[in-house]
Amino acid sequence: MLRLGVNIDHVATIRNARGGLHPDPIDAAHSSVRAGADGIVCHLREDRRHISELDLQRLMNEISLPLNLEMAATEEMLEIALRHQPPGVCIVPEKRKEVTTEGGLDVYSQKDHISEFVSTLSDQGMVVSLFVDPEIKQIDASIDVGATAIEIHTGSYCDSNTYAKRDWELKRIQETAEYGFNAGLEVRAGHGISYDTVSPIASITCINELNIGHFLIGESIFTGLESAISKMRRLMDEARQLSLEKNDYRL
Repeated sequence: MLRLGVNIDHVATIRNARGGLHPDPIDAAHSSVRAGADGIVCHLREDRRHISELDLQRLMNEISLPLNLEMAATEEMLEIALRHQPPGVCIVPEKRKEVTTEGGLDVYSQKDHISEFVSTLSDQGMVVSLFVDPEIKQIDASIDVGATAIEIHTGSYCDSNTYAKRDWELKRIQETAEYGFNAGLEVRAGHGISYDTVSPIASITCINELNIGHFLIGESIFTGLESAISKMRRLMDEARQLSLEKNDYRL
C-alpha cells in the first residue's frame, strides 16, 4: 500500500496571515484523518511562518495518526524534537528568505553534521528521514549517516514545463528510488505533487509514501479538504494498482 502523508502547514500560514485562531491546522489534521490520510506532516520553521510549537504539541496530543515533523538541522529544532518526540522526523534544508523549500538537503557535503542529528534522534526512537534530491550520491550519503528513510524531492519533476523535461526528471526519481530501496532504505517522495503529476510517481512501486500539502490546501478552497484528499488518495491507489497489475502480467 502506498501511504499518504498530508502536510497541514499552509492552514497555519493562512491563520498567521491575519493572526488569531482560525483556520486551525489541527482541524485540518482531523479532516485528513477522516479523508483517509495515513499520516500528518508539519514543518516547524525557524521563523514560525507555518505551525508553532503549540500546534506541534496539540497534534501530538490530539491526532491518532503518525506525525512526521519536518525540521532543519539546527540545535533549536533538535531540542524541540527531543522535547516532543514525534514518531518521525524529516530533516530538510531551510533558508530564511525562501518562499518554500528550494531543493533537497545536501547530505553529501554535511555528513558529520547530519550524522549527529540522525544518531541523536534515532537513539530516542524516532524514525529519521532525509529530504534529498534524486541523486545517487545523496542516497549513499544518507546511508552513510545512518538514516533509515529518504524522501525524494519531486519539485523539479512537478515544475517541468516540457514533456521531455518531465520524463527526464521522472526517470531520475525512479532510478534513485530503486537504488535507495535496494539499499534497504524506506523511500518516500514529495514536494509540488498535484492531481496532474501524482500518478507517475505513485506508479513507482518501491516508493512507500507520498507527502503532499500545498496543493491539497489550495484545492480545498474550491472543493473542501476532505474531498481534495479523497481524490488524491483515489488517484494514488489507482496508479499503484495498475502498476502492480502490469508487473504481475510481465512475470
